[in-house]
Amino acid sequence: MNRQNLTVLTEFILMGITDRPELQAPFFGLFLIIYTVSVVGNLGMIILTKVDSRLQTPMYFFLRHLAFIDLGYSSAVAPKMLVNFVADQNTIPYNWCATQLAFFILFIISELFILSAMAYDRYVAICNPLLYTVVMSQRVCWVLVAIPYVYSACLSLIITIKIFMSSFCGHNVIRHFYCDNLPLLTLLCSSTRDIELIILIFSAFNLISSLLIVLVSYILILMAILRMNSAEGRHKAFSTCGSHLTAVTVFYGTILFMYLQPRTNHSLDTDKMASVFYTLVIPMLNPLIYSLRNKDVKDAFKRFLRSPCQSFKLM
Repeated sequence: MNRQNLTVLTEFILMGITDRPELQAPFFGLFLIIYTVSVVGNLGMIILTKVDSRLQTPMYFFLRHLAFIDLGYSSAVAPKMLVNFVADQNTIPYNWCATQLAFFILFIISELFILSAMAYDRYVAICNPLLYTVVMSQRVCWVLVAIPYVYSACLSLIITIKIFMSSFCGHNVIRHFYCDNLPLLTLLCSSTRDIELIILIFSAFNLISSLLIVLVSYILILMAILRMNSAEGRHKAFSTCGSHLTAVTVFYGTILFMYLQPRTNHSLDTDKMASVFYTLVIPMLNPLIYSLRNKDVKDAFKRFLRSPCQSFKLM
């Protein structure tokens, strides 16, 4: 990083979601409620799947990490966004911007592969139930979450370092409500071809590979369910996949909508709304989806409310 970059550019200005003053207060209230529900829901899911003895299965192990990831990337964006609604100037320090970008990339990529690991878990549970505990051992589960974390951390560092080691022109207005890689690239004076190529290749790999795992898993699950003779068995199999399938549809649907729409239909406001949905709304929805549609989680929550002290003793 050159000396000019260190001395001249010390902060960025975030344009935010809207520049209309009359909308600042309503948006602040709305997103504060969304973020609060998200934090309470995901922390509750982490605690519940940790302390309840009946939720110590691979499915809830992955669900706990999904809740941690949702809490992570929503917290990377929401607090600063909420502050900017009430601040006079929407600035973010240079180092904070780099940190926000790094954590956001880390968690958003991790979510893609945790969702695909959860799809594989449902495939094993339905298609190979007798071997489920052998195939989805504790060691295998940890490998399936450790690899996405390590891979995401490495890719996050590569992209963040490549961007912030480049030369900025001095123009420091980011046309977004958080530090994202594409808006930052427009502020660089040096060539962005290498960085754009890295982002394009790995974004395509992350999306296609994780989505392929999900699709193949659910095609095999569907084939196994259709071969079942019992209507009760088919209903039970569908019910175990319902929450995950809903979460996958919402998450991938939002990302595909954002990145596959024609360039002529792209607008800054559309991108911002899509970003709001997958950075704030989805982390709020996931714990609701898994709690409202899951009898085991609802029963565990009731047990926790009856004897919270006893539950914490089991940790």
